[in-house]
Amino acid sequence: MITMLPLSILPLFLAASWTINIAPGPDMLYVLTRSAGMGRLAGIVSALGIAVGCLIQTGIVALGLASLLTAVPLVYDFIKYAGAAYLIYLGLRTLLTSRHTLITPTVKPASLWRIFLQGVITNVLNPKVALFFLAFLPQFTDPARGPIPLQLILLGTLFNISGTLINSVVALLASTFGSWLKRNARATTLLNWLSGGIFIGLGVRLALLKRQ
Repeated sequence: MITMLPLSILPLFLAASWTINIAPGPDMLYVLTRSAGMGRLAGIVSALGIAVGCLIQTGIVALGLASLLTAVPLVYDFIKYAGAAYLIYLGLRTLLTSRHTLITPTVKPASLWRIFLQGVITNVLNPKVALFFLAFLPQFTDPARGPIPLQLILLGTLFNISGTLINSVVALLASTFGSWLKRNARATTLLNWLSGGIFIGLGVRLALLKRQ
């Protein structure tokens, strides 16, 4: 199945995915919060909930985008430039943020099932996740390789695997990792600049991408 993906750009996709996922953000904050408040198992369960939510978002984007482009071909350019603008916006916002404050708030105890559902619902009901996938994933597809929806699902799964692995490691090392990030503004700033640069680069790449 992996051969359906354009292998020439797969290393770029994986590198971008790992860099974006490793930068501190809302998902990592949620995992850190649960891990710090209820233990590592709760953190891992929250990471799995986030993963399921992202997979649902990927499926929605894959099926919806394919149907839309088939019905209205002119929408392709709109989606392309809107997605490029969104990625560049994310990059600029990240660059202008000197650091993410990862101070974990106090959380009320909850069952593991509830923590899992919260992770799922938080992602499914977050339109920013769908917007990101809509802007990020399509530029790594190739119609000559097979059905675009399937390629989007495969790419989304690969992106999600990297994010889940990183969040799981964060859950396992929550006390050390969380306090280290809070003490090291330079490290967090470096991650922000790296992620911001990748967002902007991907946005420019998407804007210049020609329809195949």
